[in-house]
Amino acid sequence: MGETLFSIQNLRVAYPYTHGEKPQWAVNDVSLTLQSGEIMGLVGESGCGKSTLGKAVMRLLPSSSQVEGRVTFQGKSVLEMNPKEIRQFRGEVVALIFQDPMTRLDPLMTIGNHCLGTLKAHEASLSTKEAKEKAIATLARVNIPAERWSQYPHEFSGGMRQRVAIALALLLNPKIIVADEPTTSLDVTVSGQILQELTRLCAEENMALLLISHDLAMVAEYCDWIGVMYDGKMVETGNLRDVFSNPQHKYTQSLLEAAFHIQAVEGKDQQMQELGEQPILKVEELKQHYTIEPNLIERIFKGEGQTIKAVDGINLDLYSGEILGLVGESGCGKSTLSRTILQLIPASGGKVEFLGEDLTLLSRQQMRQYRRQIQMVFQEPHACLNPAMIVGQSIADPLLIHNMATPEEAKQQALSMLKRVGLQPAEIYYQRYPSDLSGGQQQRVGIARALITRPKLVICDEPVSMLDASVQSQVLDLMLELKQEFELTYLFITHDLWLTRFLCDRIAVMNGGKIVEIGTTKQIFTQPQHPYTQTLLSAAPLLARVL
Repeated sequence: MGETLFSIQNLRVAYPYTHGEKPQWAVNDVSLTLQSGEIMGLVGESGCGKSTLGKAVMRLLPSSSQVEGRVTFQGKSVLEMNPKEIRQFRGEVVALIFQDPMTRLDPLMTIGNHCLGTLKAHEASLSTKEAKEKAIATLARVNIPAERWSQYPHEFSGGMRQRVAIALALLLNPKIIVADEPTTSLDVTVSGQILQELTRLCAEENMALLLISHDLAMVAEYCDWIGVMYDGKMVETGNLRDVFSNPQHKYTQSLLEAAFHIQAVEGKDQQMQELGEQPILKVEELKQHYTIEPNLIERIFKGEGQTIKAVDGINLDLYSGEILGLVGESGCGKSTLSRTILQLIPASGGKVEFLGEDLTLLSRQQMRQYRRQIQMVFQEPHACLNPAMIVGQSIADPLLIHNMATPEEAKQQALSMLKRVGLQPAEIYYQRYPSDLSGGQQQRVGIARALITRPKLVICDEPVSMLDASVQSQVLDLMLELKQEFELTYLFITHDLWLTRFLCDRIAVMNGGKIVEIGTTKQIFTQPQHPYTQTLLSAAPLLARVL
């Protein structure tokens, strides 16, 4: 540990509110100190103020927000910096890794131009060649190969976009990194590599790290200190092992109880039901290949563009009433497989049979009718909710699209579903816009929207990745209740192995566009056959192992 780098004293933050109303404090009287080389974890449920705190210290809140208290870097007030000083402060002194990379990357800029723009803005003396060399080296540290330099954000998976965001934060060698859920979309192996890189930098460069996360196992593995936030307040702080072994606040106790509940579950193997004779979903030799179009120079010297085999000959059966987990690293093709099954993108080859019907042969109109029975919970709810529609309309809309209810019936069903996913009072959340909700609350809206049509099959793409342990547990229990109540079948896509053990009957492991291993949950966890599966299991953070 070294000198005090960063200090927050009695910070209070309220977002813009109507004149005459009392301010609602999103952050309420929070204090913390970061030393050089220190790694602190900040945990709490979605909506508790963690992300607001991160934005406040970077001066990224709306200008009409109310901010009180002191934020200092090496004794200098951050809240009193002029525009030139704050621009230098962001990136060179403190770098912020955002929770949702898709909304932070310009869709019209290549990944390479994102990097060059960041470097040139702060280090104008660098030549383009020097800047590119530094950027490619930094991208390599987060497993982004040089050949992806000229691609755009939409050509990357959610996890790979997250890696780009981390690389952009590391480019300027900041003294402090505020990482807001930096590995939410990443598999355990890449997550471990990146956090090991961040912790190594902290030690070598005497850099501080504030790790905002809901993943208690990850915080336990990498952090020295912990702060627990609840309802805008810091309810508990201290040495990590002291807090985890003897939590004082009821909320901290409930978080740990929920996390151990998910990670310690052993009874799923005994609960596994008998699989039906006929699968509800049958995937045969499914392929999804993309070609990266070469630029003029590449066309002259290399000829045709590079082909990426995102999904490469997948065979998969999913039986009625089961929960099949699909795990693998970010960029391995999990989300592409789900979108191809739904025919959101046409397959390059193979077929998808749902209830005996080959979906790859259907017209758009016919496929639209089938989508009532196959719904999806997407990985990034913010990008999947219409910002101009209130939450209630977003949830009720599928009922109206498929002529399943009158407007009044749809509203009542939407209110009921809001209650089922824990957004109460439902009448208030019904009237809110997605921008008024935290990432975790948006995720719950996405789940409610998917379940409103009572589908037979639900494809869940990281459905609880943004939720803290206690809310994760509630939502997973809800999904299990709804599964029984409405006879649902789930394809559960995740990078969290402990969630698959908690929830799934069988697990398929995906790597490089192929399924390398499939078996019962017990078989995968006790007798993994493929080296990649073994690597995943050994890399997964486990609270009991850390503590």
